[in-house]
Amino acid sequence: MEALAKLRNVPTSPRKMRMVADLIRGQKVNKALTLLKYESKEGAARLEKLLLSAISNWQNANEDVRLEEADLYIKSITVDGGKILKRYRPAPQGRAHRIRKRSNHVTLIIDSQNIPEEVVENSENNDTKE
Repeated sequence: MEALAKLRNVPTSPRKMRMVADLIRGQKVNKALTLLKYESKEGAARLEKLLLSAISNWQNANEDVRLEEADLYIKSITVDGGKILKRYRPAPQGRAHRIRKRSNHVTLIIDSQNIPEEVVENSENNDTKE
């Protein structure tokens, strides 16, 4: 009963985004939303939106389970490097220094720790009837 959400080509360096991702890795969803809401780093607002998207994806896949009973947590979050835009800045004596504008990709997976047994039995019964 996992749900996946991806955020691609975020114009911040992967190192800065990993600092925020490490705060919420393995946390319950409600606690992670609270942490991200009050975090001052730039990537926190983007990760908060991504987490809300993952919750929505989980709800669409599991319509028969209430969100409060599911006890969702962040199973994994990965931050990978994206495209690097290469620019040049003038330097003294006719030289140029390279500026590397980094971006990143974030993948977030949430899962439920406990699901009511009635829901599991109902879904199994529905599969056998078809």
